Amino acid sequence: MTQQPVLVTDRLLLRPFTLADAPEVQRLAGDYEVASSTLEIPYPYPDGAAENWVATHRPGFENGVHVVYAVTRARIGDLVGAVGLVEINRRHGRAELGYWVARPCWCRGYATEAARAAIEYGFSVLGLHRIYAMHFSRNPASGRVMEKCGMAHEAHLREHDRKWGVFEDVDVRGVLHDEWRERRTVPAIRECRVC
Repeated sequence: MTQQPVLVTDRLLLRPFTLADAPEVQRLAGDYEVASSTLEIPYPYPDGAAENWVATHRPGFENGVHVVYAVTRARIGDLVGAVGLVEINRRHGRAELGYWVARPCWCRGYATEAARAAIEYGFSVLGLHRIYAMHFSRNPASGRVMEKCGMAHEAHLREHDRKWGVFEDVDVRGVLHDEWRERRTVPAIRECRVC
């Protein structure tokens, strides 16, 4: 049984979630502004949902379906969000990047730093060929994170997803392994270790 490694960047430590993180996940992800900008986060965030979500991480990792990280500040250790590669498809060598960051931590570059680490992990460790991400068109800040990670705009999907009863336009961005290698100027991960 392989353990999910811990990823270390300049300012962040990306580690597997534990059930002890669930109350903080509920509080941070349950913020209306955070929940409204993502497809799957509910609002209000129901009791027990964070525990159920965290409980899916280890089996999903062991089965090669996804890898999800708690994004924490390295020196402080506090939870600032989540990042992961989901819907990993080995046959096609691709995965979808997803992330959220707590509202008090917005505009500090944490989402970009965590996303770069997840992309690097996907290409270097998982051997993926393509990583893509989607964001609501009304959330251009998420698109800027993807751009900073070298992801090219690939599509604008009109009324593609439904969030809280409203059809949302979605933008799709992606990066290929070779493009990532060409554009990357600094290491996205300083260290990748199993603790």
